[in-house]
Amino acid sequence: MTPARSNLRIDSGRLWNAIHETAKFGGTPKGGVRRLTLGPEDKQVRDWFRAACEAAGCEVRVDGLGTMFAIRKGRDMSKAPVGLGSHLDTQPTGGKFDGILGTLAALEVVRTLNDADIETDAPLCIANWTNEEGSRFAPAMMASAAYAGDFTTENILGRLDAEGISVAQALDTIGYRGVDPVGQQKFSAFVELHIEQGPLLEAEGKTIGVVDRGQGIMWYDGRIAGFASHAGTTPMPLRRDALAAFSELVLAIEKIVKDHGPHAVGTVGEIIVENPSRNVIPGDLVFTTDIRSPDGKTLDALHEAVSAAAADIGKRRKVAITLEQVWRKEPTVFNTTLVDAVATATETLGYSNRRITSGAGHDACNLATVVPSAMIFVPCKDGISHNELEDATQADCAAGANVLLHTALSLAGIAD
Repeated sequence: MTPARSNLRIDSGRLWNAIHETAKFGGTPKGGVRRLTLGPEDKQVRDWFRAACEAAGCEVRVDGLGTMFAIRKGRDMSKAPVGLGSHLDTQPTGGKFDGILGTLAALEVVRTLNDADIETDAPLCIANWTNEEGSRFAPAMMASAAYAGDFTTENILGRLDAEGISVAQALDTIGYRGVDPVGQQKFSAFVELHIEQGPLLEAEGKTIGVVDRGQGIMWYDGRIAGFASHAGTTPMPLRRDALAAFSELVLAIEKIVKDHGPHAVGTVGEIIVENPSRNVIPGDLVFTTDIRSPDGKTLDALHEAVSAAAADIGKRRKVAITLEQVWRKEPTVFNTTLVDAVATATETLGYSNRRITSGAGHDACNLATVVPSAMIFVPCKDGISHNELEDATQADCAAGANVLLHTALSLAGIAD
């Protein structure tokens, strides 16, 4: 690479402005973003993204699950493009960096190459994956999972949100059910930039996390069926209290996860008591559980232990506890060649760094089963994410985008 090209850097101010400009689509009073997938705010940001990519000279295509692909031509269009990107949807009380940084940094890479009049040998493709967050439709990362062959397109199109609206209906409502078959867009490699969503980089004063693996994830939908009865007249020994059983199960899950080593984590994130009343013993409830580990055998052990605990608690408390595993994602090991390319770009640019495991799931984790993939992390303030307080510095965002730029150049090559 010539000295001029080795000194190439993205426009930090332009990237920062794009992050804050898109934050207005679903912006909250507390400075966060509520942009649920396939809702009206998602349509707004998708329209903005399409226009921005087309203005940068890209051809934008959309597949049957609404994933957007913006192609920047290379010298040799017979080569599969190098994929860059992430997602634009958020949690109900999300921030302005989770996912958005990776997608807009990929756009900034294209803009920077345009400004420098650099043609890559292979094309580049910016991707905005549908429903990474999973906050409206389950599972999370459903579009990239379908791309990887974990689900059929028809299966995902039929998934319902809490209001009974299907993915297909939501796509049609905002006009983003594309004509391209899912999986038609091929990649030679895929690299995703993301905030860490954890505290390690900030605590250690590192600018870049070179991500070499990702945790495995198990999601459960649970139900407890007890018996609703009068809170004042039912003796304690005769109660079949669904909520009391649930409370014990939550603590059991916490203990089981702690007993399986420092890297396993578990969360009961949702509970709905059916027909709640102050003076009625809860009879039925539903809940969700998220359990993770970077080791597949540990996931197996956690599943067995949690299932056994649920059976024991149900028997002792005379309630029926059902746990349905609705999703399991095996631990990810990212492509060594791509991880090394990220590390080389990071070292060349002079950024402090460390190897790191992703505790969160990402689209790149799904893609890694079918496409050589890697990730780049930058710090986020106090490790906070999935929260309106989520924050990152302009300098760190720019550093991550610069690593993405030079990784992309190393993978796509520069046309002669």
